[in-house]
Amino acid sequence: MQSGLYVVGTPIGNLSDMSPRAIEVLKSVDLVAAEDTRVFKKLAQHFDIKTKSVSCHEHNEREVVDSLVEKMLNGQSIATVSDAGMPGISDPGFRLIRAARAAHIPVFVVPGPTAVISALVLSGFPTDRFTFCGFFDEKKVRDDNKIRHTIIYYESPNRIMDTIKILASIMPEREIAIVREITKIHEEAIIGYPSDLINIEPPRGEIVIVIAPAPDKKMTDSEISEIVNDIVSNSTKSAAAELAERAGISKKEAYKKLVEKNG
Repeated sequence: MQSGLYVVGTPIGNLSDMSPRAIEVLKSVDLVAAEDTRVFKKLAQHFDIKTKSVSCHEHNEREVVDSLVEKMLNGQSIATVSDAGMPGISDPGFRLIRAARAAHIPVFVVPGPTAVISALVLSGFPTDRFTFCGFFDEKKVRDDNKIRHTIIYYESPNRIMDTIKILASIMPEREIAIVREITKIHEEAIIGYPSDLINIEPPRGEIVIVIAPAPDKKMTDSEISEIVNDIVSNSTKSAAAELAERAGISKKEAYKKLVEKNG
């Protein structure tokens, strides 16, 4: 094996998605830097991989990177894997890859499944432009709504119903796809407007949310009125800014709508 860092994608659910090259690399490298060595052990046992592994996760990545880089500078080959999918995509791996690049160590990628792209394709929403925003953050969702093309989030099953309610308030005009358990037995894509999904049975398992692009056409007066009713408790200035953002109209037009409502 050529010395360097091998970024190896692993299955996100179905072990049959493990590529022959990924197996070969993991068997051949000197060491595997795994997000969780216990999870990797199960994968390794299934594919008869006997390579030694060490932990490299979000809580210790800063501390172990230097020692891993030193090993590679001394001629060793190291593979990095996350618990599922591609390392570095909301998973450990980014710091190790960056450190390897900074040390002029060769970096190789062994592509594998990734929930982001799989969910995007399953949603049926436009794929020409999209933004992955990591795990859903209620504090950032209003700014995220300024992204007019497709948006993708990861989400926990414990929070998904609250997230749907937030999306119904902030992005009522945008379709969403709740994609869960990708590549597993219960794989499912639940698609609709947020308000239509508020009362669904809470989805379980690993979840990805895909948000459709904002519609090109402006909302109708009745649709705008619904938003107005939702935000009139705010000051007129802040309410006008929120209405303009959510309805896709100018702040001047939004202010006029609010004045008419309060007048």
